[in-house]
Amino acid sequence: MEEPRLDHIMQIGTGFMASKTLLSAVELELFTELAKHPEDLATLSGRLGLHPRSARDFLDALVALKLLDRREGVYYNTPSTDLFLDKRKSSYVGGILEMANLRLYPYWGNLTSALRTGEPQNEAKHGGPDPFKQLYAEPERLRGFLKAMTGISHGANMAIARQFSWDKYTSAVDVGTAQGDLITQVALANPHIKGIGFDLPEVAPIFEDYVAANGLAARVEFHPGSFFDAPLPEADVVMMGHILHDWNLDEKKMLIAKAHDAIKPGGALVVYESIIDDDRAQNAFGLLMSLNMLIETPGGFDYTGADCVGWMREAGFREMRVEHLVGPDSMVIGFK
Repeated sequence: MEEPRLDHIMQIGTGFMASKTLLSAVELELFTELAKHPEDLATLSGRLGLHPRSARDFLDALVALKLLDRREGVYYNTPSTDLFLDKRKSSYVGGILEMANLRLYPYWGNLTSALRTGEPQNEAKHGGPDPFKQLYAEPERLRGFLKAMTGISHGANMAIARQFSWDKYTSAVDVGTAQGDLITQVALANPHIKGIGFDLPEVAPIFEDYVAANGLAARVEFHPGSFFDAPLPEADVVMMGHILHDWNLDEKKMLIAKAHDAIKPGGALVVYESIIDDDRAQNAFGLLMSLNMLIETPGGFDYTGADCVGWMREAGFREMRVEHLVGPDSMVIGFK
């Protein structure tokens, strides 16, 4: 039997302190500043506008959290924060942390209410506008959001481009494509694949810019539409990355059925998320993401590989399997 551990309880229970320290550092653009050149306490405090009472504790807390290095009184980014949290780099993923800071952090304060009511705790709770409809109505905000989605999905997208048996197919459609990184990585790694990105019309300019920047405009194109209102484009392979968890069970099954209709005979459906392990005891990120769906959506939830396999079987797929990608992400594949 495991020995009782108070330190583990306290680490989890006060984890919001470390989280907000990182989120504030991103908000202050600390890592972008240090990527220009390392700085000492006084210089960095002045450039960021930090009060002298708190500046040293704030920066040294980030050192203790392994998010900064400090050598002879000078602060430096770590390799990770330099790569992923410098706004000037294409590898920047801080956009999702910016959203977490501005929206998710305060809304998660109402998790207890969500657990008792089953209701979202975001802007919609008090009759505010749908945050995602509002996002899609503001092109620059949408561009930043979709870039952030690319940042957190890029590793899994590259893994799918390598791991899946693309040599058997010639066409693929990415449903809910966002900036288009998934179909882009597939096309880059597999020159024989022609691809389609399917998403709402507002996404088109952002998708087309990204595809063109990767030299794929001749092989990858955008099809506008809502996957609720229109059939999915026909292809050998249909992909859905971080899509199904937004929706309730009936909507999940409907989208899988639409995918089955769109896939050519012998083709496949590839679904990927932070798939929860079948014992529901290991993938903490996937389980916490499911709670985030409670906060953000009327009926969304994350799911296990076995859940998804069952839904695929019900839709008529065969030979389903689950494959790990990177980090908490896995893909579920079903063949038609």
